[in-house]
Amino acid sequence: MAEGRASTGNDGFTADERAAMKERAAELRAQAKRAKGAAKAEAELNDLLEAIAKLPDEGDRALATTLHEVIMAAAPQLAPRTWYGMPAYALDGKVLCFVQPASKFDTRYTTLGFNDTAQLDDGAMWPASFAVTTIGPAEKTRITELVTRAVG
Repeated sequence: MAEGRASTGNDGFTADERAAMKERAAELRAQAKRAKGAAKAEAELNDLLEAIAKLPDEGDRALATTLHEVIMAAAPQLAPRTWYGMPAYALDGKVLCFVQPASKFDTRYTTLGFNDTAQLDDGAMWPASFAVTTIGPAEKTRITELVTRAVG
C-alpha cells in the first residue's frame, strides 16, 4: 500500500487526508482575512494557479491546467479557488466542481468531480465524478457540456 494511503493513526485518516484537511483549514483562515470583491477573486485565482504549479507530477499539472482552461471557457461565471488544496470552481460561494489530481491521494487517475450543487440530475442515478487520463477534442467537448449543465 502506498505511504500516503496507509492509515497512520487511530483516527483512520491517511497522511494525505490529514494534509488535505490542514490545507482546507488554511484556506478558510486565508478567506476570512481577504478583502472582498476583485481583490479576493484575484487572490483565489492565484491560489488555484499556485496549487496547479505545485503539483509534483507533470501529467497532473498538464491535466489540471487544461481542465482549468476548459472549465473557465465553459462557465466564466464560476469563481476559481482551492478546496482542500485542489483546484475548484464555485458558483454563488459554493464549490460546484473540482479537480482531484492523481498525485493528491496517490490514485490511478485524475478526477473531475461535481458536488451536489451541480445540476447533473438524470433520473434516480447519475455520475458525479469522472476519471480523466488525457484531454483531446472529444473530452473538451464532454467537459464543456458537463460544466455548462452543472451550472444550470
